[in-house]
Amino acid sequence: MNTYAPQTSEQQTPEQTLMRSDAFINGRWLAGNARFAVTDPATGDKIADVAKLDAAQARAAVDAADAAFHGWAIRLPQERSTILRRWFDLVQANREALARILTAEQGKPLSEALGEIDYAASFIEYYAEEAKRPDIEGVTSHLADAEVEVWREPVGVAALITPWNFPAAMITRKAAAALAAGCTVVIHPSGETPLSALALAVLAEEAGFPAGVFNVVTGDAPEIVGAWTADTRVRALSFTGSTEIGKLLYRDSAETVKRLVLELGGHAPFIVFADADLTQAVDEAIKAKFATTGQDCLGANRFLIERPIYNAFCALFTERVRKLTLGPGMQDCDLGPLMNEKSVRKQEAHVSDALACGAKLLTGGERDPQGPLFYRPTVLSDVPPHAAIMNEETFGPVAALTPFDDEDEVIARANATEYGLVAYVHTLDPRRIYRVTRALQFGMVAVNRTKVTGAPVPFGGMKQSGLAREGARWGLRAFTDVKYVCRDWA
Repeated sequence: MNTYAPQTSEQQTPEQTLMRSDAFINGRWLAGNARFAVTDPATGDKIADVAKLDAAQARAAVDAADAAFHGWAIRLPQERSTILRRWFDLVQANREALARILTAEQGKPLSEALGEIDYAASFIEYYAEEAKRPDIEGVTSHLADAEVEVWREPVGVAALITPWNFPAAMITRKAAAALAAGCTVVIHPSGETPLSALALAVLAEEAGFPAGVFNVVTGDAPEIVGAWTADTRVRALSFTGSTEIGKLLYRDSAETVKRLVLELGGHAPFIVFADADLTQAVDEAIKAKFATTGQDCLGANRFLIERPIYNAFCALFTERVRKLTLGPGMQDCDLGPLMNEKSVRKQEAHVSDALACGAKLLTGGERDPQGPLFYRPTVLSDVPPHAAIMNEETFGPVAALTPFDDEDEVIARANATEYGLVAYVHTLDPRRIYRVTRALQFGMVAVNRTKVTGAPVPFGGMKQSGLAREGARWGLRAFTDVKYVCRDWA
């Protein structure tokens, strides 16, 4: 894949047509004064040199978004819906090219990248439909001589900060909701995966978003996002990433009292009771742990298995893990590389610590010779509660297994974390399903399955896993303010 060149050519592949290396502000592509390299994590090869903008240019993006806000907000909802729908159609038409760009910069298997593009498109389609149904609440007046109304209005400019693990879907989940609500957006994608964001900007421009409504600013996060948290014109900030960075943004946004949507870290328990369908539980455990090579906030981190089936689960799960294939994303193996050296070192540290604490290594536990960012899928058994992996998000292909003896014990152990994003439960007892799902302190609970997310559902967590929700009508409301009007009849 070649770095984007300004001239067009009939010989370009679809992904070359979508490849941009400049930022997109106020309907224009801006080169900036410096560049940074984006590399393929599978090979280390450079894909592109991307514009590295500064704080002044980040503020210029807010200038453009603020200037465009009024015109976008007063458009008929049907008009905003039509543009969003065109964006959706263009994403669908270019799904393979978008997926190849995504795999090149992020490393995930091509089939997973295609799934992410479909997932990303689903948010645009959903909010294109929701844009036509503004959430206006009827209220019975408490005054004999007055009429009462409650409206929802767009908050203004929304800053969207997205991570590297889902570089397409996290943009559309945020941007489609904000745009449908009538907000304008300034987007900062991860510096490791900016090309998906810029490709989506190409299609947004083609869809007909007015200049200034949709802006993508690439560069160093502290400089760009710092300019936005300090800017009073940025009324909302939506971030997906680590709890550590989320806390910093929470603090930095306090001075300007922004609306915050924070989708932060996870530490998901995967609980299997003895009455569960063992084969199904193992199938779902593979999905819950190794999708996106484990680099997923929804990824299962702690596998808590009831003791009567513990040994059988360990054996079958390990057998399945040993069959997983590892390789470059374009080869569409089961797992790709990790994103960076820091991620690999975290896997090594968690495995080393667990073994020092008395855990057993059943498979994996080392780098793969295919490249420095490839780490073999790993299974650890008998991992004690005090091991680091039982208390920290691993964000990689290492599964930590441990037995439990009763329901009260496993609920207490599952809840013994400041994270509360998602939990997985496998049991065939309907009464237990009710008891356990009510007792788990997590924003989402998956019962006898792994896939739970989608555009029509409220995605988000409890405790230090975040604030507010994305998706569904909750995601739209996050970008609106409530206005109460009391009108005199006289």
